[in-house]
Amino acid sequence: MSNKVVISLGTNIEPRLLYLKNAVQSILDSNITIEDFSSIYETDPIGYEEQDNFLNMILIVKTSLNPYKLLELTQRIEIELERERLVRWGPRTIDLDMLLYNNEYENSDVLTIPHPRINERAFVLIPLYEIKSSLEDNQLSIINFENSLLRDEGVKIWKLKDGEGVLELFES
Repeated sequence: MSNKVVISLGTNIEPRLLYLKNAVQSILDSNITIEDFSSIYETDPIGYEEQDNFLNMILIVKTSLNPYKLLELTQRIEIELERERLVRWGPRTIDLDMLLYNNEYENSDVLTIPHPRINERAFVLIPLYEIKSSLEDNQLSIINFENSLLRDEGVKIWKLKDGEGVLELFES
């Protein structure tokens, strides 16, 4: 079975674009198909604000992995890209979050789907809004774009989807 999943990527440690590229390549190397992707956005940090700005983007992927195996994969990619969890919401080489998995709900000690803060984060919702035509109706029903689009301070396009810097993420 092929599952439609929305994954967010974020990084704020240089070289930021290289970390995004390496994460995308690792996803592709895992036999996951990328159906769509957003532009790259530069965003102000939230929570712990004494750090550099983030680069964020969204991928819509198809995978045969169940949500727990996909979580294992994303965490392995984070480890391979030397992510350290020293400060909550602190600096990171890469952060991969599973936002939506089909139209499924999961709430366990290790995984919550949909992501519990999906509707609170403009850095997630604005790129999602850009590619919303690639989402399924049931996935769209989970997302509340109206509130976030009014609070988009600190989120701006860094590289357009069809521009240099984004397409190179998908080149070998």
